[in-house]
Amino acid sequence: MKAIETEIAIIGGGIAGCSTALHVALRGVPVVLLEKRQPGAAASGVNFGGVRRNGRALEELTLAKRSIDIWHTLPELVGNDCEYAMNGHLKVARNDADMEAMETHAKAQAEYGCEVEMISRNALLARYPWFSDVAYGAAWCASDGQANPRLLGPSFAHAARRAGADIRENEPVAALEKDGDGFLLRSENGLEVRARQVLNAAGAWGARVAGWLSEKVELWPMMPQLVVTEPVPYFMEPALGVVGGDVYVRQIPRGNLIFGGRSGTADLDEGFGHAITEETLCTLERTVKVIPRMADVNIIRLWSGVEGCTPDHLPVLGPSRTTPGVMHAFGFSGHGFCLGPGVGAVMAELLLDGETKTPIEAFDIGRF
Repeated sequence: MKAIETEIAIIGGGIAGCSTALHVALRGVPVVLLEKRQPGAAASGVNFGGVRRNGRALEELTLAKRSIDIWHTLPELVGNDCEYAMNGHLKVARNDADMEAMETHAKAQAEYGCEVEMISRNALLARYPWFSDVAYGAAWCASDGQANPRLLGPSFAHAARRAGADIRENEPVAALEKDGDGFLLRSENGLEVRARQVLNAAGAWGARVAGWLSEKVELWPMMPQLVVTEPVPYFMEPALGVVGGDVYVRQIPRGNLIFGGRSGTADLDEGFGHAITEETLCTLERTVKVIPRMADVNIIRLWSGVEGCTPDHLPVLGPSRTTPGVMHAFGFSGHGFCLGPGVGAVMAELLLDGETKTPIEAFDIGRF
């Protein structure tokens, strides 16, 4: 089989990989993406669906803003709004310590142009009477929102194809090696791709790919577990998360509630996450303590996915430190859904221009 020749090869068809493929293709540069299953099938398609800056690490805020700007252009960029709605995000406290921590973080976020309103307990219960008195107060960010994860990855993949990208599904990459002034990639099916540059956007498997380049990154699998209920009368416009991460909930317009906060199980070799019924019941119990009216809703489905988590919970973005010509974009640690569109724009700039104005120094692989 003759090798495919291209300028840029991308390993991984999540949001970051597909967004990069689209942004590269829009500039007329040949690009091939190899995905082990289907675009958006792993963490990109099975997450909570939050599009937020509220409560995010300060290092990520500028990138998140750039990405949210792209979220607003999705209908023009990919032909689909992916059910994106800017209806705000609440970070909910359960005690004084939570409130103090959020107030401190809100002040720091403001320096990055992320405006957050602190809401007292009485004001919160008056505005959202469906909270129990467990809710001690909240941080409210009106510019945050939510979207449908199952639509985003495939939408970027379809748009990339329309722009000229070669998207190969069911082609797990088995090897990456230097080949003259470029690289040779081999899939488990025997497909060979020669490229001048490579992007490692392999998600939970990103550390394995980095290991082929003698770059060691501690990346452990995390398996966020999500639940969806039957449709109930619409009452919850903003998405919300409780400090500590053990409860997060949103409601879609047709009435279904989506919530999570616990983990499933996964085997990286198998490549799938598995939900655990007992963990779901624990999540429901914790959620009901915050939102009592959810006690009587019926669960209709639960699922889990596979994501890669770094020691500092920040992604790995930028050039390889051992192999010029390779870029990394993985390790989003459970909060990369919002960032994905912007990551693709940044990676395309690095691959094609050698630089980006978006600060990503904090995500350098050399920090490990």
